[in-house]
Amino acid sequence: MTTAPRLDLRGITRRYPGVTACDGIDLTVQPGEIHAVLGENGAGKSTLMKIVYGAVRPDAGSMRWDGADVQVASPADARRLGISMVYQHFSLFDTLTVAENIWLGLERGPSLARVCEQIAQVAGTYGLHIAAQRPVHALSVGERQRVEIVRALLTSPRLLILDEPTSVLTPQAVESLFVTLRQLAAEGCSILYISHKLEEIRSLCQRCTVLRSGRVTGVVDPRDHDAASLSRMMIGAEPPALAHGAAAPGERALSVRGLSLPATEVHGTDLHALDLEVHCGELVGIAGISGNGQQALMAALSGEDRRARAGTIMLFDRDVSAASPGERRAAGLHSVPEERLGRGAVPAMSLAHNTLLTRRLPSPLPGLLPLRRMRELASRVIDRFRVKAAGPHAAARSLSGGNLQKFIVGREIDARPRVLLVSQPTWGVDVGAAAQIRAELLALRDEGCAVLVVSEELDELFAISDRLYVMARGRLSPAVPAGRIDATTIGTWMSGLWPGADPRQENASAAA
Repeated sequence: MTTAPRLDLRGITRRYPGVTACDGIDLTVQPGEIHAVLGENGAGKSTLMKIVYGAVRPDAGSMRWDGADVQVASPADARRLGISMVYQHFSLFDTLTVAENIWLGLERGPSLARVCEQIAQVAGTYGLHIAAQRPVHALSVGERQRVEIVRALLTSPRLLILDEPTSVLTPQAVESLFVTLRQLAAEGCSILYISHKLEEIRSLCQRCTVLRSGRVTGVVDPRDHDAASLSRMMIGAEPPALAHGAAAPGERALSVRGLSLPATEVHGTDLHALDLEVHCGELVGIAGISGNGQQALMAALSGEDRRARAGTIMLFDRDVSAASPGERRAAGLHSVPEERLGRGAVPAMSLAHNTLLTRRLPSPLPGLLPLRRMRELASRVIDRFRVKAAGPHAAARSLSGGNLQKFIVGREIDARPRVLLVSQPTWGVDVGAAAQIRAELLALRDEGCAVLVVSEELDELFAISDRLYVMARGRLSPAVPAGRIDATTIGTWMSGLWPGADPRQENASAAA
């Protein structure tokens, strides 16, 4: 007896002004199948998943669920069918705790106290550890992603949609997640998996639907194709090889000496006596598991947090410990935060207006916005970084996650900074865009800029870094040339176990 597909889409079409996001897409997912959806930024992947989840209505097409015609008019309809989704852009209330966010996302049932118990149980079973009473606004991007995944798992889904679930997870956390997903699939849950990481798809998925410009270009078994072949199907070519020449470090641009800061939140991470240096003409990477103080460090360096003791943060030998973000930008320091929407860009504002968040453009008259210059700057970034958008007037929230990331990174690179801080530079971008961003960062380094990158992608850090630090439990390891350390050693250091570490700290790490 033939089993009906868990999900069967036929001719799904969705149009927006100036663009057709989905153009007659067919997609079939069997019970217990892990099915990848692959495509470059703006190919229609996220729109298609939102249609399945009921968050977006299609203009044309049909959907069958377990062999029966259905219309999913809302996420509530989807959840009743057994569909759960983890968005690339998180849907969490910042002012509520982890437990409260998860509790609100569940249908009528358990009490908040019971949900806290379930969170601990699911987190322990699947290695997605998170403090249930911690407020969401105090979490890093990686920790917020864990909250979304735990919330989805608590619904016991029959179809689980994951949109870039590993974009800010460490290799160890990715392996743990894959064990979870394979276990769910073995129990009959179907999984739709969106990722730009081709090796992940080849390792995890049984089938793959490839999209380009809103259309299906192929349905294949990714295990029968190498990454280059999948890349050609997705973007029409292989990404260019990254040329990483030797650095030529110049003067010291940014230095940190004995930076210690208590956490601003009860469950936050204190910073302990951090020492850090970045020179002009070098790219320095910081590796580490999400939630170990990286966010707090970048806030202190960018000026978002100005509690640093005098003399601890120096920019070209000038003390900027108490300087505002604007003052630091005037001195040549720009930054790309890990949160795209909210910190990197204002969702409702146009791309042109978003340029004013970090750029000072000459105005024709006092009090008037330099609209022409804003549009010119936004258009220049769109063209240079191949951002798929309707134009400089497009709202930031109308862009796919990867395209918004390209715009924000491009906006800061276009400013020709003397020092650039970047958190998660290629989070959620396709292989072609990731290669371009990394090449642009190296080109900026070669022009004499001091670049500091925080990333949870070890392959990325090894590909672009000249020197590496590791951050664990609010402490920084000694710096080491990227070519003189391997991933295994980095993994050990992520527990705080580097040479010369305080034995008492090592014991605390082991106990944790």
